[in-house]
Amino acid sequence: MSRPAIPTEIKVLVAAAFVIAIGFGLVSPVLPAYARSFDVGVAAASVVVSAFAFFRLVFAPAGGALVARLGERPIYLTGLVIVALSSLATAFAQSYVQLLVLRGVGGIGSTMFTVSAMALVVRLAPPEIRGRCSSAYGTAFLLGGMLGPVLGGLLAELGLRVPFVVYAGFLLVAAAIVAVRLRGARLRGGSGPDAPQRPPMRVAEAWGNRVFRAAVVSGFANGWCNFGVRVAVIPQLAVAVHDATWVAGAALALASVGTAGALQVSGRWADSAGRRPVVLTGLVVSGVGLGVMGVADSLAMLLALSVFSGVGAGLMNPAQQASLADVVGSDRSGSKVLAAFQMSQDSGAILGPILIGVVADQAGFGWAFAATGVVALLATLPWLGAPETAPAQQDEVG
Repeated sequence: MSRPAIPTEIKVLVAAAFVIAIGFGLVSPVLPAYARSFDVGVAAASVVVSAFAFFRLVFAPAGGALVARLGERPIYLTGLVIVALSSLATAFAQSYVQLLVLRGVGGIGSTMFTVSAMALVVRLAPPEIRGRCSSAYGTAFLLGGMLGPVLGGLLAELGLRVPFVVYAGFLLVAAAIVAVRLRGARLRGGSGPDAPQRPPMRVAEAWGNRVFRAAVVSGFANGWCNFGVRVAVIPQLAVAVHDATWVAGAALALASVGTAGALQVSGRWADSAGRRPVVLTGLVVSGVGLGVMGVADSLAMLLALSVFSGVGAGLMNPAQQASLADVVGSDRSGSKVLAAFQMSQDSGAILGPILIGVVADQAGFGWAFAATGVVALLATLPWLGAPETAPAQQDEVG
């Protein structure tokens, strides 16, 4: 049976995601050094980095409510403009406090366009290819995120403030692309300017669904493992064991390569074989890869495990996103539900590095990464009892 092509509107969102990710990558390598330029210590500089994620987390419920009330597209565009203006203002910050406040405001805008983008993909993607659409979106973000830091490092040679100005420009370009190309797009369901066919899904309603509960748990584990520990703790392991900073960069780059490779097949697999087996495979691969990384005593083993764990993330994400879309459906707004899921993922990304860092300090990297592996493997349990939601699998059962 032939499947529909990815809609033009999804391709527009994919292009915008690539531009946004490049822009975010521009500032990520220079932000700690920029914060230190205000004569603060390492801890204070780390707080600036964490402020963005913290405000994303606490503003998520309000962001979901705004999307439900006003619609996906206006909140998406407003969020991009807020982050753009906060980034531009960051380039001209005169004190550490100003920098901290502006990064927090940027986190609020980031939540607005992240939840809106998820909701748009849910409502615009044909049910039969939700996995493919999620893979395309994730690949764009990943590739942009890989290219951005390279460009950011080059721009930093012109001054630490320059990447923030360019980042603002990238966000405004992405906003213009979406504003023009999605202006006439027809969305099914929801609220705001698009008349609803069904009332928006509430979190309490979604919580009654076993698939949503499983996705919340795996989202927390995914944030913990792949957005938290991978980014914050693997580089420290690499430097501690191999005493070379280039190893840290190589480990992160190879993990991204593994994720990018898996994304090319995981979406189609999730559409044809079902969401559940792909999520379960991704969790197991992530858990095993990260769980034994702390005892990787050779450079070759560390780099191989980095690729392997990256594959787990690439398998898990599209199937997880597609399962959420199956729960919500395309004929209603699910922004509050998606915001709740995003909160679970952000919570894992914030808590994971902190708690695993404590374990590493007290018991060593071996136990720290073993604990991370356990978090991923425990997240498989709710999925074992969750029903399959992929349309293709339901058709076969029917």
